[in-house]
Amino acid sequence: MSDVLALDGGAPVRTAPFPSVSSPAGRTLGVEEERAVVDVVRSGQLNSTVGGVTRGFEQDFARYYGVPHAVASGSGTSAIHLAVAAVDPEPGDEIITTGLSDAGTVLPILAQNAVPVFADVDPATGNLDVESVRARITSRTRAIIAVHLFGQPAPVVELRALADDHGIVLIEDCAQAYLTAVSPDGALAGTVGHLGCFSLQQSKHITAGDGGLTITSDDALARRARLFADKAWPRDTDERTHLFLGLNYRMTELQAAVARVQLTKLAGVVEDRRRSAKALTDVVTGLAGLTAAASEGMSYWQFPVFIDPDVAGADAHWYARALAAEGIPASGGYIQRPLYLTPVFTERRTYGSSGYPLSVPPADSVPEYAPGLCPVTEELIGARLLVIAWNEKYTSDDVADIAAALEKVHASRA
Repeated sequence: MSDVLALDGGAPVRTAPFPSVSSPAGRTLGVEEERAVVDVVRSGQLNSTVGGVTRGFEQDFARYYGVPHAVASGSGTSAIHLAVAAVDPEPGDEIITTGLSDAGTVLPILAQNAVPVFADVDPATGNLDVESVRARITSRTRAIIAVHLFGQPAPVVELRALADDHGIVLIEDCAQAYLTAVSPDGALAGTVGHLGCFSLQQSKHITAGDGGLTITSDDALARRARLFADKAWPRDTDERTHLFLGLNYRMTELQAAVARVQLTKLAGVVEDRRRSAKALTDVVTGLAGLTAAASEGMSYWQFPVFIDPDVAGADAHWYARALAAEGIPASGGYIQRPLYLTPVFTERRTYGSSGYPLSVPPADSVPEYAPGLCPVTEELIGARLLVIAWNEKYTSDDVADIAAALEKVHASRA
């Protein structure tokens, strides 16, 4: 292998494509899912209000996670919206969350007329920092949404205690964190908070193309979430009425058919991702200025590497470009900017030109979303967070190529 970086004209470590979540080679979809979909089509019942597959999937998922309630919906974003709607905030009430996530974490807050309040993150994980959350709680705080970024366990045990102390609700965004263990006793992400939300989008551990699940052990929260997903229509009372403002977020029977089969493969997917990640973790540990997430409970949606540019010789964005030139799927920062610096917040592009609910009223004061709001978040996105794509179908040779490229790139900066 040439020591000359591919960025500088050398031969890349890898030219063959890796298994990817956007191709059959990187998914666990097969004949079982095909048969399940055909069965639904042949039944003629494609809608979950007449078919039974979605309800069966909800029951399977609830049993899998050891909770009494799972409510299916059309996407991971809608799953979070169900959770926020179940909390039922007043317009202008505040929900604390992270700026380092997909927008699906925060847009439901606005859609429910609440105000997102952004707390900073732990520099070693990118997950919410408990003390930063604590400092942002006010009399108008109704909930916290914690994200298990890349499948790393967020400090939800501590956040649940904090939420209980203040009489507020903890929502877990588990879109990237199927079977992530969050405590020494093996509690799973999604079961510590009052509500847990999951995504079945194309890139997730298991997929139905899109789809979401909201789980809870609270009967009242479950009832309200289920109603919200179906126009607040209480079908169990055989009355065509609408109890409050809700939407149609129903999952289709076709989605549920695929997802129900995918659920049976979940444990194997996570185990395969964990096993292959260990080999790369061992390599990263020996590279000065680079740190891999190494939690025992992590489920590795992606493989994050945290970089000290002064020691590693370059920032995460340079490493990402260098690795990409070597044929390794990598990116710097995960997202281009913190969520609070996107136009929906900085320019208050919400409902027409009103700025609502980021206005007075209903907020106590107009929230300011500007650079410097969460310094650690901005540092990770701007310089310190390197994200390597991960997949359950990676072979030992695939991982060896990633390791070789990382060692090659790192050596060039020594």
